[in-house]
Amino acid sequence: MNTLAARLLEALPQTQCTRCGYPDCAGYAEAIAAGEADIHQCPPGGAEGVVRLSQLTGKSVQPIDPRFGIEGPRAMAVIDESWCIGCTLCLDACPTDAILGIHKRMHTVIEAHCTGCELCIPVCPVDCISLEVATPGRSGWQAWSQAQADHARSRYEAHSRRRKKPEASIAKAPEGPVTAAPADRKRAIVEAALARARAASAAKTGVK
Repeated sequence: MNTLAARLLEALPQTQCTRCGYPDCAGYAEAIAAGEADIHQCPPGGAEGVVRLSQLTGKSVQPIDPRFGIEGPRAMAVIDESWCIGCTLCLDACPTDAILGIHKRMHTVIEAHCTGCELCIPVCPVDCISLEVATPGRSGWQAWSQAQADHARSRYEAHSRRRKKPEASIAKAPEGPVTAAPADRKRAIVEAALARARAASAAKTGVK
């Protein structure tokens, strides 16, 4: 990462939400530095975020492009634990490892680590995750401190390192029996969990 990209990355809120169109804040910073992205594509940073990026790039300040979303209060993910089936899909989706849980056990969100990125919501097969406004009346950098951004960045980098380790292990593993693809395995886990949830619900209502 070049010097400008590094400075741009430090000016971003580190929510890792991908709303800018890039896989993470680092990718967006590199794209701006390369002239491939504009400075008004980060809704979590809001108007103040655009000003920060403008000062670093010399580009004109402009409103957040609505194609990427709108500035708003910071949200926090909340899991309805009574509906959670323990499929673990949200654990993989969370960029800061803010969700705590294990297979077949209900999960919960650690508030201090959640950036409100919303990435856990579309992967939940039972729609048990919702968003709650965490900063009513405050948005952008008014709703998010530099300390929180630094904390989120640190957790995202740790999350990224952890995800790379299994890939390295697979690459070095000796040839052996072919196992199910990760997607197939996750699908089987979800289907089994849904079946258990339906069975439990039927038992409570007396339906056979």
